[in-house]
Amino acid sequence: MPEDTEGKVLSLWKRWGKTTFGRRFYSLMLGRMVPYSGSIRPLVLQLEPGYVRIELRDRRALRNHLHSIHAIALANLGELASGLAMIAALPDDVKAIVIKLEIEYLKKARGRLLAEGRAKPPCTITETVTQTVHAEIKDDSGDVVARLNVHWQMKPKDLAP
Repeated sequence: MPEDTEGKVLSLWKRWGKTTFGRRFYSLMLGRMVPYSGSIRPLVLQLEPGYVRIELRDRRALRNHLHSIHAIALANLGELASGLAMIAALPDDVKAIVIKLEIEYLKKARGRLLAEGRAKPPCTITETVTQTVHAEIKDDSGDVVARLNVHWQMKPKDLAP
């Protein structure tokens, strides 16, 4: 996410996340701040430090030749879930970036999907550290369609180039 976006993730959610309209507006603005993630049109349903739940509606633009949601759309959704959970939990003076992403596809993804991300970054970060954030994507029946391990590198902003 752009550097100025990181500090706004949770504060904007607190302002807009209480209503259906607000959650849609927040998700639209998030998509404008992070255009590639916005391309899948995620809907943030819940956000708190270290936790996020995001909905993705199935639509033709996300499908592959097997009539299921494309693997990269799933990776995009899972990375976004890990990132929002992480960024919402980070101290304001810390910057984070993905350095590795692992994904396991367990079932063809069709219909409405829910992604959850969970992160527990250290409260104080004085040097460069790496942490793995887990995300899971489930279909409407509750079956897990994909699991992700997203490796985040964190460092104080004054150390960042």
